[in-house]
Amino acid sequence: MEIKIFQIDAFAQKPFEGNPAAVCPLIEWLSDDLLQKIAEENNLSETAFFVKEGNGYALRWFTPEEEVDLCGHATLASAHVLFQHLDYDKETILFFTKSGTLKVNKNAKGYRMSFPASNIQPIHAPTMLTQALNVSPRETLADFDYVVVLENESQVRSLEPDFNQLKNLDLRGVVVTAPGDNVDFVSRCFFPSLRVNEDPVTGSAHCELAPYWAKKLNRTKLIAKQVSQRTGMIQCEVINDEVILQGNAVDYMVGLIKI
Repeated sequence: MEIKIFQIDAFAQKPFEGNPAAVCPLIEWLSDDLLQKIAEENNLSETAFFVKEGNGYALRWFTPEEEVDLCGHATLASAHVLFQHLDYDKETILFFTKSGTLKVNKNAKGYRMSFPASNIQPIHAPTMLTQALNVSPRETLADFDYVVVLENESQVRSLEPDFNQLKNLDLRGVVVTAPGDNVDFVSRCFFPSLRVNEDPVTGSAHCELAPYWAKKLNRTKLIAKQVSQRTGMIQCEVINDEVILQGNAVDYMVGLIKI
């Protein structure tokens, strides 16, 4: 069996920026076990698989450890593959996922993605969380991730988390954020329980962050920067219960998986 594979740098203007994702178009679904083995072999934060379904595509995402319910950068990468490599000629791609139907449009600035907005709620910070980060949060909130708000960008950049402690927390991961020096807000994202200690640029986390900062800053359009080693910029817009994420993607590699 041969499966075409694309490695795409998402939320990037040129290779080696943003967040790399593998994308595998399929004719029909393979077994979950095989999908997981492919993702583990790729050893990227996400491998996306999609199959044509009705007027769109069924889309699934796998980390090296397990399948996840939502992934922004691998959705962007999948749309890039369809538009750039598979001759998709409609204005909008519909992706059918565990988090509902996601819409992606291509425009002059890259790709515009519509995701469900998250409503993170304040919580008391777990002791293990503050110990692992070695910080005193300004605020701690949670939905599918813990969201830790710090005072400034410098604090976010200087974090050296204890990943062994973080991986024992009960939610998907930990997102740390603060006002940005030259953008509206910055973040870093840690998912050690998924075997992704630090994710370079995380679209799904901005479904939590954009609504939070939109309320704090009283604006619906925001510029975000994930200050990982690779770094990446995300334009965010909050419209009712949706978060619109705008970003670009570039090719890194095209190949064949032989099984």
